[in-house]
Order: sequence, then C-alpha cells, then structure tokens
Amino acid sequence: MKKLFLAICGVLLMSPSLFAQKQELYKEKVVIETEYGKIVMALYKNTPKHGDNMIKLAKQKFFDSTLFHRVIPNFVIQGGDPDSKKAEAGKPLGEGEVGYRVPAEINMPDYHQRGAVGMARDNNPEKASSGCQFYIVVGRKYTDAELDNISKSTGRKFTPVQRNTYKTKGGTPHLDGNYTVFGIVEEGMEVVDRIASEARDERDRPLKDIRMISVRLKKKKFLGIF
Repeated sequence: MKKLFLAICGVLLMSPSLFAQKQELYKEKVVIETEYGKIVMALYKNTPKHGDNMIKLAKQKFFDSTLFHRVIPNFVIQGGDPDSKKAEAGKPLGEGEVGYRVPAEINMPDYHQRGAVGMARDNNPEKASSGCQFYIVVGRKYTDAELDNISKSTGRKFTPVQRNTYKTKGGTPHLDGNYTVFGIVEEGMEVVDRIASEARDERDRPLKDIRMISVRLKKKKFLGIF
C-alpha cells in the first residue's frame, strides 16, 4: 500500500494564523467539499509542478467521489486514490495511481506544520511524489528535546520559526526533507480533525466512507470598477 514511506518510523506518531512562516501562494486555491464541511487549501508558488498538477486534476474532477482512505490521529489524513471511488467496504486502498509521478520539490521553507498539504510517495530514490495521492497534516506538538533528536536523526535543522511552530501548534517534523509539501489548509482544519478522529480498521481505513464530494478551484472574487 502506498503510504508516507517514513510514516511512523517509531514516532507516534485555517485560518491565516496557520502561516507561521510567510510563504508565497498560488492565486488558485482548492476547495474539498465533504459531508463534514469544506477544506480550503492554498498552494505554494515554489512548488509549481505539484501546484499545477493539483489544479489540473481538480479541473478534470479527478478527485470527485474519492475517499480519505487513510486516517491516523495526531498524524495525517490521506486521499486521492482513484480506486477508492467504488471500493467495497474494508478493501485495502492506497495503490491506485494516475499513471505518472511528480518530480520532488522539497524546499527548506516548506515544512510539515499542522495543516500542511503534501504528496504521498513510494520508496523511490528520487523522492518523486505520487501523481494523485495527497495528505493533510494533523500532527501533534513537540518539545525541544524531541525536535533535537529528530534533527540528529534526519540531519535537517529547524529554523527558529519552524521550531516554535512545532512546539506551539504542532505537525509531523520527522517527515521534513522526505516529502514535498506544496500547500497549507487555510480554512477547515476542524473538518480535518473530525475526519482524523473517525474509527478505522487495522489498515487505517475509516470504517465509514469519508468521501470528497467534490474538489474544485475556489472562485475568485470579482472586483468591478463602476
């Protein structure tokens, strides 16, 4: 099953206030409609391949009716597997793909803070992303000692802003440097939290189907001149 390759590795594993580190965003934003409400994701400009891919698939309605097929409290929710659209209850999911990978765009300013949006991948040496399966970070808060240990293990140092964010708001810092983070949830983290809390089976598939009713681009406000 395609998962975040370093998913747990022994670690158990919005509003504008989520932007603990300022980041340029795409003009486009993506809206995921669910039975619990909507999730609005803003896409980063410094990951253009991933942003363009998400925009293209949203325009094609690729994600419509797919499931959040993997949910782990204090870690992530994951979706985008096309095989999930008509999957039987209890069927293992996570292997469905769109037929290509997206080259890695791993940048130091893009980190796995709470609400970060990243792409899943298999264990390929280039760290190229899945063409369609993405995740949203739920995460938890970390102490300085825990962050120091993660930094020693991964070799990736945290900036003061990143360290403070992981301590005060949370995230999944052990994933930094291994997956492409290409956006952040701007609205609807309460929806993400509710999805993450759903009962699940031993493969982390929710016992009830949590469907992306639609995934579309957010309409721009028209500022007319009269």
